[in-house]
Formats: sequence, structure tokens, C-alpha cells
Amino acid sequence: MLEYEFMRNAFVAGGIVAIVCGTTGVFLVLRQLAFAGHALSHIGFAGAAGSALLGIAPLWGLVAFTLAAAIAMGLLGERMRGRDVAIGIVLSLALGLGVLFLYLYTSHATQATTILFGNVLGVSRETVWALAGMSVISVGALAFISRPLLFATLAPELAEAKGVSMRLVAVLFLAIVAVAVAEAAQVVGVLLVFSLMVAPAATALRLTSRAGFAVALAVSLALLETWAGIATAYVTNLPPSFWIVLLGCAGYLFALLYCWARDAGGWTQGASSGPVDRRASRATGCASVIR
Repeated sequence: MLEYEFMRNAFVAGGIVAIVCGTTGVFLVLRQLAFAGHALSHIGFAGAAGSALLGIAPLWGLVAFTLAAAIAMGLLGERMRGRDVAIGIVLSLALGLGVLFLYLYTSHATQATTILFGNVLGVSRETVWALAGMSVISVGALAFISRPLLFATLAPELAEAKGVSMRLVAVLFLAIVAVAVAEAAQVVGVLLVFSLMVAPAATALRLTSRAGFAVALAVSLALLETWAGIATAYVTNLPPSFWIVLLGCAGYLFALLYCWARDAGGWTQGASSGPVDRRASRATGCASVIR
């Protein structure tokens, strides 16, 4: 399998994207912004289709549109809450523009499928290098803001009282999420970004309350699901995106069943009994990182 260059590129690109998505996804789930990743992918679809129409690599249009949308979302902050109708209209408009651009772009009929559902087996070496560069910047920026980000996530009132700029943290984090979304779209497509961004992180946070271990576990799960999905796709001749999404959903289902069996059987003393208790448990585990 690894004798083919396109397979080597797929494994390297998938590994790079998995590391970024696993790391970013933990904070995305903790901040309850999973919908933001889904929204950014839809908005980025218009950018990817528009750049293809102009003869530019879809990756750069995807990055540009997701970054612009992320900065706008970060600046709006709390004012976005309760505006589901307005957000839904913007997302619909973005999808409509993407469809229009793809209709006008008739050179390659498969471009729509690639943008929507990804094609990690078709990633070129140049794209791999671009993904690597963006990943270094994203992970480095996330590491730089991780302490104030975690502080603002778990204790926003206290963080603001201590002088943490909530809006700046939100903008920087959403900009990192935008880059991660653009990268993930190269593997699973814009419609399935949610699975790679959220599923490994949500699974990890179900299994541990320690922030550092949750990040490491989420990255490990994302790598396992991505590489196993690519390998299985090679054997079965089915789309890699399908296998990656299936493995991500299976992992989360396993975590749910494990937690249910643990709580029902009393394997651990003081097991959490609900979403609020689980969030409190995560906050307690993350407190050491803040200190």
C-alpha cells in the first residue's frame, strides 16, 4: 500500500490534519462551539468553489472565507447567541453561492464532490507541504493562547476580572478553528468536517476529565480513525471519508456505552450523573492547568 506515492501523501496529510483537529477540537467542545466548526465549513464551501472558478487552489479560498467568518464571529461574541435565524440565513446564502460557483465552474465535474466530501487520496505533495505549514502555525498559536483560553472557557467571569481579553481570545481561537476546518475539509470534505473536528474530542472528554490527557487522547483517536479509514478505503475501494466518519461515530458510541456501564455498575466512586456534573468534573480537572 505504501509503495504508491498517493497513499504516502494521504497518510501524511491525514496525520497532519488529525493532529490539528484533535488538538483544536477539545477546546471547541469545552467552549460549546461545535456548531461554529460546522458553520465555518459551510461558509468555506463558497470560498473553495469561488477560488476554483478563478483558477486558484480551493484550499486557499476555503482558508480565506473561513478566516473572515471566524474573525466576524469572534468580534460579535455574545451577540451571536439567540440569532439562529440570521445565522441560518447566512449559511444558506453561503451554500447557495457555492452551488452557483460550482455551476459556473464546468471544467471538472468532480470538483464539487471533492470539495463537499473530500479526497485525501488525491492530495498532492504541494498540498501536503501547505497543510504542514498551516498546522505548525495553528498548533503553535493554540499552544501560545492555551492558558488564557482554558481560563476563559472554564471561568469566564473570573478571567475577565483578571484582565483576560475575552474578545481577543475568542477571535484568536476561532481563527485557529478556521484553519483547522480548512485543513479537515481536504480529508473529509466540508460537509463532514464536524465528524473529524468534534467526534475524537467529544470521545476523549467522555473518558477523561484532565485537559492535557484529553488533548493527547483526542489526537490519538483522530490519528487512529484517519489512518485506519484510509487503509480500509484502500482495501475495500470505498471512500475514505465514509470510513473516517464511521470510525469516529463508533468511537463516540463506545465511549457513551462505556460511561453508561461504568456509572451503572459503580466502577468509579462519585461518577458523574449528567451533563452538568461532567462539565464540572472537567472544570475541576482543568484547574491545575490554569494554575
